[in-house]
Amino acid sequence: MRGTAEVQVRPGVEADLKALTTLYNHYVLETPITFDTEPFTPEERRPWLLSHPEDGPYRLRVATDADSQEILGYATSSPYRAKPAYATSVETTVYVAPEAGGRGIGSLLYTSLFDALAGEDLHRAYAGIAQPNEASGRLHARFGFRHVGTYREVGRKFGRYWDVAWYEKPL
Repeated sequence: MRGTAEVQVRPGVEADLKALTTLYNHYVLETPITFDTEPFTPEERRPWLLSHPEDGPYRLRVATDADSQEILGYATSSPYRAKPAYATSVETTVYVAPEAGGRGIGSLLYTSLFDALAGEDLHRAYAGIAQPNEASGRLHARFGFRHVGTYREVGRKFGRYWDVAWYEKPL
């Protein structure tokens, strides 16, 4: 299996929209990782992409194969909540292509994301992880997140209820 040396991480751009949508739709259709239940078209995902510019607190970092430029995953920081007092908090997330798991892509993406956020006026990062998801819990712990609570049966997908564990990290 190839290692992370053959992976590049960069800001997401408009040309990535189709591949990012396809990757996200895998998680929509096949897993409880996201609580979206219907797949998106690239046009429907465009506002999401445009809400993550190259600078500022809301970023999109994309991991690509250095040779093929195939998208292997992405990480984002997004508004935690809409009210003004939450402005120094972000919610972070990572999605890795199923065939790219176990290569350290999530760690590369989070390293790049948190490096990019280091100069921003941010106080905390939060992550909600649908349960069970031990790999995501381990990734977040490696980056200094700590578990702060679990919402029980907060989402219903695939005919059952799912818990979401919440993690926080000082920035």
